[in-house]
Amino acid sequence: MSDQTPDRRPDTVVLDLDGTLVDSVYVHVCCWRAAFRDVGVDVASWRLHRAIGMGGDRLVAAVTNDSVESSVGDDIRARHAHHLDARFGDVGVLEGAEELLTALRDARVEIVLASSGERQLTDRLLDLVPGAGLVRSTLSGDEAESSKPAPDLLSASLERVEAHRSFAVGDTVWDAEAAHAAGIAFVGVLTGGTTEADLREAGAVAVHDGPASLAEHLDEVLAAVARAGEGADPPG
Repeated sequence: MSDQTPDRRPDTVVLDLDGTLVDSVYVHVCCWRAAFRDVGVDVASWRLHRAIGMGGDRLVAAVTNDSVESSVGDDIRARHAHHLDARFGDVGVLEGAEELLTALRDARVEIVLASSGERQLTDRLLDLVPGAGLVRSTLSGDEAESSKPAPDLLSASLERVEAHRSFAVGDTVWDAEAAHAAGIAFVGVLTGGTTEADLREAGAVAVHDGPASLAEHLDEVLAAVARAGEGADPPG
């Protein structure tokens, strides 16, 4: 990391959870599709996939309209939670998740986690990840005023630690938009099914296949974040 100076070196990372550390995106797609069909609304899987990563409070209207949200939005979210509970065994940890957490610790990068899911689900998913004890702070979607792609979740996460130069890691354009709005650099992973082109267009300074590749190339990623000139003190 010869091209990094001490004042530019990232000291904190905000990690996403779904699709970044755990292989849950396509399970979510199936569960949202089933939840919509339960109330007589048919939403194509591709449309749902592109919405995964934004807060559940935004998703219903995003893939349908405000009328559906106002009439059955809460019911759909409850049904999604029911279907996800039934299929939770289909969710697994992504290859390299533990190695990524260990590599970040060894690089003296503080780890915080910001997930759009509710606290109970966030804790349940994080329990699947070996090495989760290395995460210093965890914030869930129901603990922030506005969900992704708003920056609130990331900004609130960074306020919990003494972050000076931070960056975010996620698998969706919504993660990228939240990072940009929070004023920090974004690094993308492909494990949520979003293309590299879409993540780059959304502002990713680096894109890797998944946590295993990210861990292997962490020095390069930290250098890319430093070169980006972003990740200044988080907004207060």
